[in-house]
Amino acid sequence: MQRNQNNANVLTMLNPAGLYDPSANGYSHVVVTPGAGSWVFVSGQGGEDVRGVLVADFAVQLRQSLANLVTALAAADADLQDIVRMTILVVDHDEQRLALISKAVNEAWAGRPTPACTLIPVPRLALDGMLIEIDAIASLIAHGVTTA
Repeated sequence: MQRNQNNANVLTMLNPAGLYDPSANGYSHVVVTPGAGSWVFVSGQGGEDVRGVLVADFAVQLRQSLANLVTALAAADADLQDIVRMTILVVDHDEQRLALISKAVNEAWAGRPTPACTLIPVPRLALDGMLIEIDAIASLIAHGVTTA
């Protein structure tokens, strides 16, 4: 990650290679707060590829959303284990989609503890054909995870 070395009190906005350029839509993919207790805020990552193309299949969009989330986190020197909270928005939510999401998240975290999460069924997302979107908040000072 390239942080602003001249002012330690500046927010860092990132649009990493590997994700489509969101500037035309008025947002950045990742924002990192300054200081030792840095927080990383990742904008909702949908199932579009680097060119902005969406495949109509929910499972494919789900996998791409998680891959995009990993790419966005990496731009801030973070990974899935640094996430403290996620929100998952799903169009046409049902038990089958919940099962796919649960399986994909558990595979992505590879048996490690998962973050706090809220799944919200929605009638529509930002782009035509977009079926899932995942946003996240990560902490750069939280090292290690315990479960109770």
